[in-house]
Amino acid sequence: MTALKLANLSLLILFPIAWFAPLLRAGLLPLFGLSEISVISGLQSLWQTDVFLALLVTAFALVAPMLKTIGLALIHFGYADARLTPALTLLSKLAMADIFLIALYIVIAKGVGVGRVETAWGLYLFTACILASLAISILTPRFTKPAGSGK
Repeated sequence: MTALKLANLSLLILFPIAWFAPLLRAGLLPLFGLSEISVISGLQSLWQTDVFLALLVTAFALVAPMLKTIGLALIHFGYADARLTPALTLLSKLAMADIFLIALYIVIAKGVGVGRVETAWGLYLFTACILASLAISILTPRFTKPAGSGK
């Protein structure tokens, strides 16, 4: 259980790093330099062009993972009931939708063939954080006692 707690608490540090890390590098033509795009820089652009989509991405990429991580920490340290875990697992699945969308954008951009798109280390870090968070939420019920069990 201690390893599970530490892994979950480490996500409180790793998620913000992943948000600012470059997810991909994109450029119009192979001759020019590539611009790095992160979750935060993408959100900044979205807020200027599409507020509704910016709200969705903010909810799924920033709010959902942090709420889930904090919720699991509360369960791990006995401040919340373990029956909260299924709702927190749902938050992980919503956050996983971001990874799918980013991958879809990369495939579409590469398919157009006008520019150049490369994945960067931040995409792997963000994906690892989401998958670790999902694994922690799946493993948590195995290590927590049910409410009212007295064990």
